[in-house]
Amino acid sequence: MSNKSIERRTCFRFEIPGATTSYKLDKFLSSSPGKYGEEFCPILDFSRGGIRFVSQKAFKINTKINMKISITGERVPKTFKGRVRWSAANPGKSYKYQIGVQFNPYGEKKGQNYPGSLVKIIALEQKFIPEDKSALKSSATGDFEIDG
Repeated sequence: MSNKSIERRTCFRFEIPGATTSYKLDKFLSSSPGKYGEEFCPILDFSRGGIRFVSQKAFKINTKINMKISITGERVPKTFKGRVRWSAANPGKSYKYQIGVQFNPYGEKKGQNYPGSLVKIIALEQKFIPEDKSALKSSATGDFEIDG
């Protein structure tokens, strides 16, 4: 029996038209510490647990990443911390790679994402997830992780 077709995500994924991300890799001896690299990378989908976006660069699995996520109509970008979970070629497209990032847990401890960001994601879900959830890519009820 193969596990390849089993959906392991626990959060609904949804699209936010026009959403983009800028990122900086959390490298110990980064050549440009504190500076965000590639900007305005389109986000393909979003969830409480992470994002999938396109980039001109490939990423190593488990790389720590800090992101500024800009949403159309929002004045201030949201910041998130996470880890690259996969990176794949995006052949024939203007952006060469698709990147999957899992967000760090939400909480008040060092390295965690601000809990208010989770509240914002839930509001975005309500705005962008269709009433008919059968069209979505996950069969779960939207579980998420909080660590206080």
